[in-house]
Amino acid sequence: MPIRKILVVDDSPTERLALQQALARQGYEILTAANGEEAIARSQAERPDLILMDVVMPGMNGYQATRTISRHDSTRGIPIILCTSKGQETDRIWGMRQGACDYLVKPVDHDELLARIRAIG
Repeated sequence: MPIRKILVVDDSPTERLALQQALARQGYEILTAANGEEAIARSQAERPDLILMDVVMPGMNGYQATRTISRHDSTRGIPIILCTSKGQETDRIWGMRQGACDYLVKPVDHDELLARIRAIG
């Protein structure tokens, strides 16, 4: 399935905008969410082809949102890439166990991110 619509989830408006601009330049349709709860709602309503999920957010964190999305019947097929400042190996392993298909440490290299997106879709 080709990746066309991407949901960018991050509590930082600056981070959301940077990813949004980089991805839009490549022709992707971008949706955004500022927290885990909004990410779950938007993933169910909009059915993006891919989710880029921050981990450290107020309220529901990205691990919890990833677990919910990856285990819900209507959204379990949506690949999730965690994009986070949490760079320890244990963080990566935990993220993958929650249902993520990939893990990138911030600051995210946009060329690397685009390569990973192409590999998925």
